[in-house]
Amino acid sequence: MNSDWKIYTRQGDQGQTSLLGGSKVPKYHERIEAYGTLDELNSFIGLVRDFSEEPHTRSYLKKIQDEVFAIESHLASETKESSSYLPAIAGKIIEEMEHEIDRMEATLPPLKNFILPGGHPAVSYCHVARTVCRRAERTVIKLAETTEVPAISIQYLNRLSDYFFVLARYLGNHFNAKEIIWKPTV
Repeated sequence: MNSDWKIYTRQGDQGQTSLLGGSKVPKYHERIEAYGTLDELNSFIGLVRDFSEEPHTRSYLKKIQDEVFAIESHLASETKESSSYLPAIAGKIIEEMEHEIDRMEATLPPLKNFILPGGHPAVSYCHVARTVCRRAERTVIKLAETTEVPAISIQYLNRLSDYFFVLARYLGNHFNAKEIIWKPTV
C-alpha cells in the first residue's frame, strides 16, 4: 500500500460522496443507500464466517463476500465505462448458490413450522445477515426503478437471503442448537 494514502480524504465532510465515474451525490442518495446496505451485509457475512467451523462453508462464505463486493462496485459505478473494469457477475453464481442450499437442506430434517432466530450465536447472526440481505434487496429494487441495475444483482440477493435461512438451520444442526418453533400467542 502506498504510504501516502490515507483513509480520510475530508471530501465527504459536507455530506457528499463520489461515485465511480466522478459524479458527486449526497450520502443519502439511493445508490449510496443500496451499496451501503450491501457493505453492512458483507460485514455480517464476515461475522457468520468467523463462527463457521466447516472449511467448505468458510470458503463459500468468503466467495459470497467477494460476490457481494462485486455487486457493490457495480452499484457504485455510474456508467458502463466506469464499470467496464469491474469483475463481471455471471449467472452461474445463482446456480452454485442453489446447489449449496440443496446440499445443506439434504442434511436437515424437513421444516414443518415457522422458526425463530436463536439457539446459538451463529444461527442468530445468519438470521441478521438474512434480514440485512432482504433490506439490501429492497434498496436495490428501489434503485432499479430509476437507475440501470444488473438484473442478476436482484436475483442474487433474493437467493442469498434463502441461503442464509438454510445456513442458519445447517449451523444450528452442526452446533446441536434446538430450533425455536414459533408459537403464536395472540
